Amino acid sequence: MVGSSSGCDASSLHPATRAALSSEYASLRYNKHCPSGMYITPTADNILVWDGVLFVHKGYYAGSVLKFTVTFPNKYPDMPPTVRFLTDVFHPLVETRAGLLNMMARFRPWRPTEHRVHDILHFMKALFKVPVLDHINELDVVNNEAFRYQENRTSFAALAQQSAQFSRSPSTLYDSPTFKKGYSLRFTPTPQGQVNEVLKTLVIQRPTHEASYSCT
Repeated sequence: MVGSSSGCDASSLHPATRAALSSEYASLRYNKHCPSGMYITPTADNILVWDGVLFVHKGYYAGSVLKFTVTFPNKYPDMPPTVRFLTDVFHPLVETRAGLLNMMARFRPWRPTEHRVHDILHFMKALFKVPVLDHINELDVVNNEAFRYQENRTSFAALAQQSAQFSRSPSTLYDSPTFKKGYSLRFTPTPQGQVNEVLKTLVIQRPTHEASYSCT
C-alpha cells in the first residue's frame, strides 16, 4: 500500500499535532536536517500541507526539478504523512497516475517515536541515488515499467533523463500544477544577463545547457 493518510481541515487540528509539526518544521534549520537541494514550506492556509521542491544534481535523474507536497493526517505523528510528487517522475516507487510515493519502502512500520519529517525528506532525496535504486524490493514497486527498465541500465538512464528534461520544461516548471491549486513555491524566468551577473559575483561558470529560473 502506498499510503492511506490524508490531511484534514486545519481548523480542527489537534493541539498535539500542531505542536509536533511546528517543532519539526523549526528543526529543519538544524545542520543536515533538511537535505541539500531541497526546499519546503507549510502552505499559508494549512499547516497540514507542506509544499516542496527537490533539485537533483547527480545520477540518472541529474537536472530534475521535482515539485512535491507532504500532507499530514490529524493524528500525526501517530500516523505517517503522504508524499505526492506534483511533477511527473519515472521511478519504481512513485505511482504514475497520482504521483504518490510508496513510503512503506522505507518506513515499514511507521514508528511515531522514531520517525520524523527530516527522515522522510532524506529518504526522498536518496530515492534518486544509484545505491537505493539498486536495492529496491520488488514488493514495494508501484511503477512496474520503471522497475523493469532497471534490467537495462542504458534504457533506464535514458528514460530517467527524459523525466528530468520534462521537469525543466517551461510548462512544467513555471505553471502551477493543475491538481494542486495554490502551490507555494513559484518559479519565474530570469533574464540571462541577470543570471550571468549573479554567477559572476559568485565566481561560478554556468554550463550552457542549464535553464535560467528563480524560485520564490
